[in-house]
Amino acid sequence: MTHVVPADPQVLVTVKKKAQPSRSWAVLDSNGETTLLDVDKYAIMHRVNIHARDLRILDPLLSYPSTILGRDGAIVLNLEHIKAIITAEEVLLRDPSGEYVIPVVQELQRHLPVVNAINQGPEAIGHIDAEAADECVSPFEFRALEVTLESICSFLAARTLELETAAYPALDELTSLISSRNLDRVRKLKSAMTRLTARVQKVRDALEQLLDDDDDMADLYLSRKLATSSPVSGSGAANWYAVSPTIGSKISKASRGSIATIHGDENDVEELEMLLEAYFMQIDGTLNKLTTLREYIDDTEDYINIQLDNHRNQLIQLELFLSSGSVCLSDSLVAAIFGMNIPFTWNDNHGYVFKWVVIISGLLSALLFILIMSYARLKGLVGS
Repeated sequence: MTHVVPADPQVLVTVKKKAQPSRSWAVLDSNGETTLLDVDKYAIMHRVNIHARDLRILDPLLSYPSTILGRDGAIVLNLEHIKAIITAEEVLLRDPSGEYVIPVVQELQRHLPVVNAINQGPEAIGHIDAEAADECVSPFEFRALEVTLESICSFLAARTLELETAAYPALDELTSLISSRNLDRVRKLKSAMTRLTARVQKVRDALEQLLDDDDDMADLYLSRKLATSSPVSGSGAANWYAVSPTIGSKISKASRGSIATIHGDENDVEELEMLLEAYFMQIDGTLNKLTTLREYIDDTEDYINIQLDNHRNQLIQLELFLSSGSVCLSDSLVAAIFGMNIPFTWNDNHGYVFKWVVIISGLLSALLFILIMSYARLKGLVGS
C-alpha cells in the first residue's frame, strides 16, 4: 500500500522563491550612502519612471545582450553581471549581494562620497587625494557610469589574463606531446575562450552602437535634461557635479571645466564621447588579446595536423614495404611447386626447367619491387 506524504507548505514557498528573480536592490546616493530595497518591479518603475520593457532588460532570468539605454530620467545599464539604473541623483543596482556585484557596490561607495566634498569646505577637501582634487567636474550620472564601465572592463580583462595564463603553456605542452589528456585540456580552454570572446564582443558592440549615435549619447545627459526642465541657480548647479572617481578616470584632463555643460548646447556630447571612447579602446584591446589567442590556437592545430599527416605518411610507407614483401614472396610460390619431391609425369627428363623458373621468379620479384618503389616515390608516399 502506497502512502502519500503531503508536501510541506514552507518548502513549496521556498522553491517558489528560488524560481523567482531576486527583488533586492541597492540604492546609492551622491553621498555614497547605501539603502537596500526589497520591492517588486512596479515600485522600481514608479521610483525611476521607466517602462516595464526597460526593466525587463535587467531581469536575470531573461537573456538580453549588453545594453546602455538612455531614457527621460534614467540610464538603463545591462553589462554582464552589472544590472543598474542610473538617475541624476542615485544609482539602483540589482542583486547587490552577488559575488561579482559586491566589488561594484564597494567602488561606488568609495568614490561617490567625493562628490560633495568640494561643497564642505577646506577640511573635507583635505581628505581627498591630489589626483582626485585635480580631476574635472563631471555630472553624477557620468561618474556612476564610469565606475560601472571601469568595473566591467577590468573584470573582463582579468578573465582574459587568467585564460591566457592557462592557455599558452597548455598549447606549448600539446605541441611537444600529443596525448588525449593534453587534447582534452586544450579543448576545454578553447571552449572557455569562445564563451569569453562572445561576452567581450557584446560589451564592445554596446559601446560601439552608443558611440555611433549622437542622439543616444545626448539622452544620457540626465543632469542637463533635468536643468532644462527645472532651471536652478548657479550655486545649485554645482550639486550635480563633483570630482570624478579615482579608479583610473580616462577623461579627467581633457574635460576639465565641463561644468558649463549644463548651460551648453544640448547636442554637445563631446565629454561623454571621450568617456565612452576610452573604455571602448580598453574593451577592444581585450578583444584583440582574445583574437590573438584564437590565432595561436589555430596555428597550434595546424602544426598538430602536420605532425599527424607525417605520422600517417610513415604508416603508409610501412604498409607499402609490407605489401611489396608479400607480393615478392608470393612469386616464389611457383618455384616452390617445382621444387617439391612429388613425382610428376611432366617432370621426367626436364630437371633443367626448375633452374629457369627460380631465375625468372627472382627477376620478376625484383622488377616488381622496383616498380612499386618508383611509383611510391613518384606519388610522394616515401622519401627518395
